[in-house]
Amino acid sequence: MAIVLNGKGLTVEKLVRIARHGEKVEVPPEAWERIKVCRAMLEEKIVAKEIMYGVNTGIGEFSEVVLDDDQTEQFQRYLIYNHAAGIGDLAPIEYVRGAMAGRINVQVQGKSGCRPEITETLVAMLNKGVTPAVCQKGSVGASGDLAPMSQIALLMMGEGEAFFEGELMSGREALDKAGIPVPGLKARDGLSTINGSNLLTAMSAIHIYDMNRWLKQAEIACAMTLEALYANMKPYNALLHEVRGFTGALRTAKALRTCIEGSDLVSGKMKVKVQDAYSMRSTPQVIGAAHDAVAYAKSQVEIELNGIGDNPIFFPEHKLTLTGANFQGSPVGLPMDMAGVAITMVSVLSERRLNRLTNPALSIGLPPFLTKGAGMMSGMMLSQYTACTLIVEQKMLSAPASIGSIPAAADQEDFVSMAMNTAIKNGQILDNAYGVLGIEFMAAAQALDFRDFTPGKGVRKAHEVIRKHVAHLDEDRPLYSDHTIMQKVVRSCEILEAVETEIGSLE
Repeated sequence: MAIVLNGKGLTVEKLVRIARHGEKVEVPPEAWERIKVCRAMLEEKIVAKEIMYGVNTGIGEFSEVVLDDDQTEQFQRYLIYNHAAGIGDLAPIEYVRGAMAGRINVQVQGKSGCRPEITETLVAMLNKGVTPAVCQKGSVGASGDLAPMSQIALLMMGEGEAFFEGELMSGREALDKAGIPVPGLKARDGLSTINGSNLLTAMSAIHIYDMNRWLKQAEIACAMTLEALYANMKPYNALLHEVRGFTGALRTAKALRTCIEGSDLVSGKMKVKVQDAYSMRSTPQVIGAAHDAVAYAKSQVEIELNGIGDNPIFFPEHKLTLTGANFQGSPVGLPMDMAGVAITMVSVLSERRLNRLTNPALSIGLPPFLTKGAGMMSGMMLSQYTACTLIVEQKMLSAPASIGSIPAAADQEDFVSMAMNTAIKNGQILDNAYGVLGIEFMAAAQALDFRDFTPGKGVRKAHEVIRKHVAHLDEDRPLYSDHTIMQKVVRSCEILEAVETEIGSLE
């Protein structure tokens, strides 16, 4: 069933279904009527010579330049040309599809002033698999993602490039093959397609979805390590977290208990320490804090997905045009900076548990570096090195972009959000996080192989999946392949899906 885009109710999960899984979209009749009513008002104002930013004026530093009738028609084409100024590698297709879905969800609210043909074309492109080729870099996250969104708008003129059926081709060819008419650009059409933070918001929505799934895998990896290190399970009692009251900590403590349920560790038969190290017993508080940060970021991203990020904004019910800064990316960029920091923080925690698994002074009787041939062999000693270098890069990337403004457009745009930089670096933080967690999974599985007891049901299932991909380390071998495989396994969420199928949702 197609996902309805009507200006409300677009969630992170729905956007991922459109962007990543190719689900169709549809716009309801009442939304088309809103678009038409707004366009009629705009055309009345154009005929009446009312000065409207970006319609019959220049933009940015040239906003005081008033255009005549002929210039108004031509201006949208030049606007798209000069703003299609990105650079470098192309954004993944799922990001661009997400941006188009977000832009449709703005336009259907009937306050952007575009012709219905513009929205119709975006809908057709999504549903028929035409995805514009968009440079990842070039947006400062204010006045929207102007550079990348302009590469989408080029297709409205039958220009630019696009992917269709797995091939990159000219925009005109892609539209022709898909049977999509070229709508052209008339007054306001170009700016109404580009003047919002839609690409960075789509990227952030996808990252939020992946962050939540990564955090659940961090809980599974932690549960494996807790078992391998004979953890005292008192710190995960719900009562302890209820008296403090943080939602995320309650969630993580419950997830850990669920993964370890059925283990000999919770039977009371095994000797445990009175109190474990912080990297073990603080896990509910740390991963829980990350859950809370990501949940807040999700709430802000979903407000943006259903809000009107545009300029100017038209209010047909009041016959009013208002200019402002609803394109500003800060409401998304700031919480997403925090979300990226949260993933780095949990990665640091993962590496500290990895250290306890490999360090013979801390591992509660496990072989040094998880190898029986210590001295002749080094086991997983170098695995920790790799985790460390990934985390240092994450720490560098965790510096907030939201305070990195550099003025643009001759100081007319003298504060910009740089939220696209946040979105780009969050993708890199996540990529490293998959590697860090993959290494902890490897080490925890290796450690459990040396233990003689029955782990929890969830832990057993996770161990089973890991062993499908990486064999026990009997003797030293090159580990780069194992590391890379486990990074891909974590990214795929195979472990998470298998564990949740076995024991139920960890949320």
